[in-house]
Amino acid sequence: MRVEDLNINELVEFDSEDGMVRFAGQRALIIDATAKGNLRKELIEHFGVTAARAVLTRFGFVQGWRMAEAMQELFQWEKLEDWSHACGRVHMLEGMYRIEPGSPGSLTKEGLTLVGSYEAEQHIAHVGRSDAPVCWTICGLMSGYLSRAVGKEIYVLEEKCIGKGDAACHLLGRTREEWGNERAHELDFFHQQKLADWLEPSLHRTTETLREAEKKLRAKKRLLARAVHEVEDPLGVIMLSPAMRKVVDLARRVAMVDSALLITGESGTGKELVAHLVHDASARAAGPFIAVNCGAITETLLESELFGHARGSFTGASQDRPGLFEAANGGTLLLDEIGEVSRGIQVKLLRALQEHEVRRVGENKSRPVNVRVIAATNRELSAEIDAGRFRKDLYYRLNVVQLHVPPLRERREDLLPLARVLLLETSRRLKRPPTGLAPRAADQILRYEWPGNVRELQNALERAVALGRSKRIELEDLPEEVRQAVPVPTLSGAVRSLGEVEKEYILAALAANGGNRMRTAKQLSIGTATLYRKLVQYGSIRKGQGGRDKD
Repeated sequence: MRVEDLNINELVEFDSEDGMVRFAGQRALIIDATAKGNLRKELIEHFGVTAARAVLTRFGFVQGWRMAEAMQELFQWEKLEDWSHACGRVHMLEGMYRIEPGSPGSLTKEGLTLVGSYEAEQHIAHVGRSDAPVCWTICGLMSGYLSRAVGKEIYVLEEKCIGKGDAACHLLGRTREEWGNERAHELDFFHQQKLADWLEPSLHRTTETLREAEKKLRAKKRLLARAVHEVEDPLGVIMLSPAMRKVVDLARRVAMVDSALLITGESGTGKELVAHLVHDASARAAGPFIAVNCGAITETLLESELFGHARGSFTGASQDRPGLFEAANGGTLLLDEIGEVSRGIQVKLLRALQEHEVRRVGENKSRPVNVRVIAATNRELSAEIDAGRFRKDLYYRLNVVQLHVPPLRERREDLLPLARVLLLETSRRLKRPPTGLAPRAADQILRYEWPGNVRELQNALERAVALGRSKRIELEDLPEEVRQAVPVPTLSGAVRSLGEVEKEYILAALAANGGNRMRTAKQLSIGTATLYRKLVQYGSIRKGQGGRDKD
């Protein structure tokens, strides 16, 4: 039979009763191309490009070798050219690619030109455009096939590839000697002994990364157990208050879908921590989590930071550089302070979110990206839209799900547990002794409003740890504004009369001022005589007892 007479209908057999598929007389499997694309992506993410290429090339080589054995049992071609022509055609019939019309079809002479390579297509879809050829399995298939068919080692490499932006894939088969030294390093990918050399360091790095992550998680759990026994969340999120429990519950639910998320809240409330929680609870947890503060970078630099740039696109661009969208491929990108982004960058962000592709600065080609975008802001974006500073279409694209992180003053149940965790973390980092809060210090922490939220609390505790003289944080170790705070009225239990609330508040203010009635009256915006009458009424002083204010 001539090579041109090879027919897919004669090579493939379907046995519906036994559930068997045979190709060229050998049992075969029907595998979804997208599934193999996902496998490629995971191999690259977990083991790196070099190890992934070695695995897929070697897999193809073994499969091609076995195919040649099966073909030799069916056909008796004697010429190398027949086997070379058959190599290109039989793998086309398997669905690997389509041969460009007019291509000579001889891998060992002119080479073979392919269009519609499934492997290049899947690499672009799952990983993005490459700077080097990516049809690793196909090259392995053809190399294994030819090596077995002709009885000597033939290595097929790509000279052009759709996966790196060429119009078609061009493959050429040569012996090791014919390839020479220029591409000799690529031939190692075909050999089994080299596979272990590349996989072992990758596995070692992965193992070490897992061990380090487990070590940090164990340390975090021990820290939480020492600080507050009520915390059950494995990620260490303090959520004793109903408001924070609601946030964490919503974060876990939205993590199950791949929708865009907008996290709002005052500065320092822990929006990035919530974004981490969403990422770690999602299917993208194995992928990268990259955060960028959009407000800290100028417009020109932000475009390059997000989308990358081509060499020579501006002064100082000495080489091609991928942006954060490409770096976060397969994972999550947090755009913090999204309200600070200029309208020019907003347009480019909108296109990236809609088309799932980015264009580097100075390039005219787009690169597909597979990224979940989480945006965070402390601004009221609806007001920014009304003021013409934020695009409405981008707002709707980002705000598929909105998650509001409440300030500390609205979740006071979390204050002391959070303070204790932060105190232990700070003490361990600074290698200082304080491990707890004195009662007066804890009480004063509850009284303060914390306008800077978690960030301000952390800074206050770091100051206290640095200046503290004992194993406990005392009242005098806290910042002045915290020490001067008066209790914040809260509603718990039965409703009390205004007189009771007023009495409690005035006496607490007086205590906070060390008994200085003049300073207390000034803070309460009442006269000293009024304060005097109320103190007499409360029984704190006797009528006619003037006394002297303490300085």
